Amino acid sequence: MDAVICDDARPIGGRAPRALTALMVLPVAALVVLTLWGQVVSRGQDEHFWLDVSVGVVGCALLPLLARWPVATALFLASMAVVSPAATPPATVAALYVAHRRRLPVALGVAAWGIVAHAGQGVWRPNEGLSYGWWLALLVAAYAALVGWGVLGQARQALLDSLRERAHRVEAEQARRIAEARVLERTRIAREMHDVLAHRLTLVATYAGALEYRPDASPEQLSRAAGVVRSAVHQALDDLREVIGVLRDGGADGDPAAEDARVRPQPVLADLPRLVEESRDAGTRVEVSNRLATPDDLPAGVGRTAYRVVQEGLTNARRHGPGQPVRLVLDGRPGARLTIDIRNPLPAGPAAGPAVPGSGTGLVGLAERVELAGGGLRHEATAGEFRLHAWLPWPA
Repeated sequence: MDAVICDDARPIGGRAPRALTALMVLPVAALVVLTLWGQVVSRGQDEHFWLDVSVGVVGCALLPLLARWPVATALFLASMAVVSPAATPPATVAALYVAHRRRLPVALGVAAWGIVAHAGQGVWRPNEGLSYGWWLALLVAAYAALVGWGVLGQARQALLDSLRERAHRVEAEQARRIAEARVLERTRIAREMHDVLAHRLTLVATYAGALEYRPDASPEQLSRAAGVVRSAVHQALDDLREVIGVLRDGGADGDPAAEDARVRPQPVLADLPRLVEESRDAGTRVEVSNRLATPDDLPAGVGRTAYRVVQEGLTNARRHGPGQPVRLVLDGRPGARLTIDIRNPLPAGPAAGPAVPGSGTGLVGLAERVELAGGGLRHEATAGEFRLHAWLPWPA
């Protein structure tokens, strides 16, 4: 019985507000009045009339307490049913409330106590139109229906809570996926911005350094260097505009800059001669050894990654070894690997000309790009030489 009257167990389906239990008073009071009227019609106003009225009033007054102490209140209302049938409506409503708000063992305990209390009422104040056996059968059936109704309500509430939680979880998962996709896209854009702008700006820095440290150059050379600087700056500004267009508002659909950046053709391995020529124009001696078996069969994705590897290698060579020759070796065949090897001597002393600053993250992002393509990248500085070696899968 102690387990039955414990009210601090967590309610199933949530605790109902007090306003809800207060609203139950009106229909229950109407049932109490009908019960009293039936007693008067069948038996007249006997000596138990005012007892029934008092029990009905007290039962209706105790109903709001179900919101705070549902089990104890239900047990007390059922106990009042021993002395008066006017307590039957509040007691049955309380039993239904407990069945809907508490676990099945507690609801069964309250229902059992209600059956016992009404069985006592049938002994003290028997129903003239119904035998005691049928009275007990109706009691058991009524309380079984109340418990079943409460269990059904709990199951329905649990299903709704589960569906609601699942919907929230799906929404949260979708939001997480969108956020991750946005972060990955912005990381890719940032990597592209570094790859493109670092190459352009090192060209600008190289030519600007030549203008600063060679004031005795001929007017033709100065004009040519200034033209290259202007062209590289314009190209860098165009690239920056496109990247910012994608980043603004998350690259929303309908943004012309974002759409232009998405459809812009990406460089592939066939664009390497132009990249090498730009480095040579900047004063870097580049020796290329192309040993590729069938370069036209190289997939576009692998070609783009290879282009970025060579671009980063030439950019690092201009930045950390200005004026030093660069040796580029490309080798590979379908069904094997595409290997890229870039080497350049490191200057023995301080470099002549201005130092070109770097972000320090180019090789990190490049290694990640190569790994995502299924390859590997290694870089090292040994014996006065810097070497960048990468390999990429070349499907047959």
